[in-house]
Parts: sequence; structure tokens; C-alpha cells
Amino acid sequence: MSEHRQRYSEEFKRQTVKFAQEHQQKKTMRDIADELKVPLSSLHEWMTKYREFENEPVAFEEKIQKLEKQLRDQERVLKAKDRQLAEREEELAIVKKAVHIFSRPKT
Repeated sequence: MSEHRQRYSEEFKRQTVKFAQEHQQKKTMRDIADELKVPLSSLHEWMTKYREFENEPVAFEEKIQKLEKQLRDQERVLKAKDRQLAEREEELAIVKKAVHIFSRPKT
């Protein structure tokens, strides 16, 4: 028994992706696919092909801003650790010189 394969128009695909983007925060992709009666794999393919980021809800922008802030914070921490490391290396070089000077035999 062969199964009839459903064909979808480009406009339907684009509208489905837009709908999915608008509802991603509230529903899973599986729920959206079930609601629209389309295969989940097709929905994923369409998302890859037709996704437009200006249709993403504000929550995504907020998440991006949050991640960017975390990145800036981590960069600040990393720079501070780099400064500390440079200071410790300088201190170590001074201690090595002092050890070398004070370990010379006295003449």
C-alpha cells in the first residue's frame, strides 16, 4: 500500500516557518508540526531554508544580549587574569635574579 506524499507550496512553507518562529517560545517544534499536520522533519528542513531572524521573538534578542554581556564579562576576567599572570612572571624573574645574586660565593 503506497502512501500519498503531500506537496506544500513555497508560500505555505514560508508561513509555516514564520508561525513556528513566533511560537517557539511557547511550543516545541513537535507540537507545532502536529498542530499544522506537517512532518517534523519537513518543518526542520523548512526552518533551515526559510528562517528569517527578524521574525524571531524578542526573547531571542534578549538571550543574545545576555550572552554578549556574559562574553564581555568573561573577557574582562580573562584580561585581569592575564595581568595577574604577567605580574607573577615579573615577580618570579626578580626572585630568580635575587637568588642568583645572593647565591654567588663571596670573594
